[in-house]
Amino acid sequence: MLDIEQIRDVLPHRYPFLLVDRILELEPGIRARGYKNVTVNEEFFEGHFPGHAVMPGVLVCEAMAQVGGVLLLSMTGNEGKLAYFGGMDRVRFRKPVVPGDTLVTEVELVATKGNIGKVKAVAKVNDEIAAEGEFIFALVERDTRSRRTDSGVDNKNTKGAT
Repeated sequence: MLDIEQIRDVLPHRYPFLLVDRILELEPGIRARGYKNVTVNEEFFEGHFPGHAVMPGVLVCEAMAQVGGVLLLSMTGNEGKLAYFGGMDRVRFRKPVVPGDTLVTEVELVATKGNIGKVKAVAKVNDEIAAEGEFIFALVERDTRSRRTDSGVDNKNTKGAT
């Protein structure tokens, strides 16, 4: 199980774009299961849709992809890399996701070849499928020459600064 700080160690995403709160199960190279607590305070609900709040499908996909990213980046040899979202296949939306829902994503590894990984993901609310699909990732080395911190300060320009 990974808590939010451990997830932040694996994924580069930060608020408001970190869309996984906890990893409940993780078998590197096999499967992962995580969740996102969906609250009415999410910024996107202001405009999607006033009077009828629905989590945008693209963000449901991003939440599923982030759990997939954790799975791929937990594999031996992938630690510290980035998982760039490369594509989606067979994505279907079955049920809207609304404030108060807990979006639980189950991800299975389909295949890896070189720096490419493919996972199958199913997102559920109350054990009912909300969305499902296959996601493709490119695994790349992080560029450590010009990394930014959470504060936006460029690390390469602050060496020796006090």
